Amino acid sequence: MIKSNRSNITAEIPERDLKDVSDVTFVPWNRLAGKNIFITGATGLIGYNVVCALAYANAVKKLGMKIFALVRNKERALERFPSRVLKDDAFALVEGSVERLPEVDFPIDYVIHGASRTASKAFVEEPVETALTALQGTLNLLELAKKKNSEGITYLSSMEVYGHPPKGKKVTEKYAGGLSPSDVRNSYPISKLQCENLCHAYAREYGMNVTVARLTQTFGAGTGPNDNRVFAYFSDCIANKRDIVLKTKGDTERSYLYTADAVTAILTVLLKGEAGAAYNIADERTYRSISEIAEIIARKNGVRVRYDIQPEKENGYPEAVYMDLDVSALRSLGWYVASRNGNEFAETVTRFGENLSRG
Repeated sequence: MIKSNRSNITAEIPERDLKDVSDVTFVPWNRLAGKNIFITGATGLIGYNVVCALAYANAVKKLGMKIFALVRNKERALERFPSRVLKDDAFALVEGSVERLPEVDFPIDYVIHGASRTASKAFVEEPVETALTALQGTLNLLELAKKKNSEGITYLSSMEVYGHPPKGKKVTEKYAGGLSPSDVRNSYPISKLQCENLCHAYAREYGMNVTVARLTQTFGAGTGPNDNRVFAYFSDCIANKRDIVLKTKGDTERSYLYTADAVTAILTVLLKGEAGAAYNIADERTYRSISEIAEIIARKNGVRVRYDIQPEKENGYPEAVYMDLDVSALRSLGWYVASRNGNEFAETVTRFGENLSRG
C-alpha cells in the first residue's frame, strides 16, 4: 500500500498482550501440554507474535511444550527474538527455508505454517518466486506433518483469495471470487488458493487434520523493519510525528485485527477447527476504508493525512476491494476478540464511524 523509510521499529511484545492471550479460556491449552509445535514464518509479524505468546503461556501454565521456529537466517532471528524467549529451554531455532526444509529429527505434534512472501511489490516483480515459495513450501510442510503423524496443521492464508467481492456483500468462507491468472500480482492470492486446495486434498485423501486460517490485515507490536503493510507505515508516521501520505485514494474497505487476537484465533482454528475447513479471521467491528482508518489514527495522534496518488499496478497495489469478512464460523468455535488493545481499537473505530454517520 505505502512505502516507508523506516530503519527499525521492531518491538518486543508487551506483557499485556502476552497475558491477554494466555488468559483466554476458549483455547484448550491442555491439548498443548507436552507437545512439540513447529512454526514457519516465525520472524514475520504473525509468526513472531505466535512464538512469543506460546512461550509466555508455556511458562505461566507450565505446559511443557517445545517450540521450534523455522527461520531463514539464524543471526537475524537472534536479533529479532527477545532474550527471555531465546534463553528458554523450551524454544529452539531451526535454520532453513520452507522450499528446502532441513532435516527434522524430532517429533512434531502441531504445525503453524505462516511462511510466505508478503511484500506487494514482490508479487509483481518476482511472481514466480512468490508462487513457488507458497506452493513448494506448503507441500513440504504437509508432507512433513504427514510423515510425523502430526495431530494438526494450520495454514495461514489470506482474505485476498476472495478476489473482488461486490461492495455491501458479507463474505463467508463459501464465497468464490474471480482472480485473473494474467495479472501477475495475483501470483500471491492464486498461489494461496492453490495451497488451500492442497490442504483440503491432504485432509480428504490422507485423513489429516489440516485447517486454513484466512486472515484479514493485522497490526500490533512486533512489526519488523522491512514490513511494508499499511499499519507498519502508520506506526512509523506516528512514532516520528510525520503526516500520513497515502499513495492511493484509500478506497479499499476491510476489517482489521490486533495481533494478540490473531494469535488466539489461529490457536482456536488449530485446536478446535474442523479438518479440511477454512475460517475467516477478523474483527468485524473495525470494517472501514483505509482512508478512514488513516484519519482515525492521524486525528488521535495529532498528524494529518495527505494524498500522493501513484499508479497502482506498477507499484503492486491491488485495486480497491470491499472485504467484509463474516467470522461466524470462527465464533462458533468459541473465539472472540479478547485483547484489551484490540477492543480499545475497535471502540475507537466504532465511535469514529458513528461520528461519520452523523455528518
